[in-house]
Amino acid sequence: MNFEIQNMSHDQIDAVAELWHVGWIDGHAAVVPATLASLRTFESFQKRSRDHLKDTRVAVQSDVFLGFTMVQADEIYQMYVGAHARGTGVAQALMLDGEARIKAQGYDVSWLSCAVGNERAARFYEKSGWVNKRIETVGLDTLDDPFYLDVWRFEKDLR
Repeated sequence: MNFEIQNMSHDQIDAVAELWHVGWIDGHAAVVPATLASLRTFESFQKRSRDHLKDTRVAVQSDVFLGFTMVQADEIYQMYVGAHARGTGVAQALMLDGEARIKAQGYDVSWLSCAVGNERAARFYEKSGWVNKRIETVGLDTLDDPFYLDVWRFEKDLR
């Protein structure tokens, strides 16, 4: 599949929010508390997409939006690929792009969090060389106060 990875533009915010919203429900709704699921509205993803405009790179093929990665310092903060692009190499390319961005900032080790029970994502991370180090509690961004959730912390040595 031919696609391009580029910096997210302002006019792609809604597309990122939509893919993120649908992807989040697909990967998380069955494994997180209902209270968190109720906080994950399209508007919440829209705001977070807007807030992370400069941290986000997107994969596109012509006018078709395939997925995105958000990087914050040494963390792969968010990464989602649309169901229509799974198994095409898009996820691997986005992950490698995110890792390269982190390494270029001078970090030797990167990390990401994965909801406990999100087995599909965990398998992808392990296949990509990430190691599940432990369970830890993180404060997740919401439109209001943080929501605290136990997650798997994956790490990868980038050296």
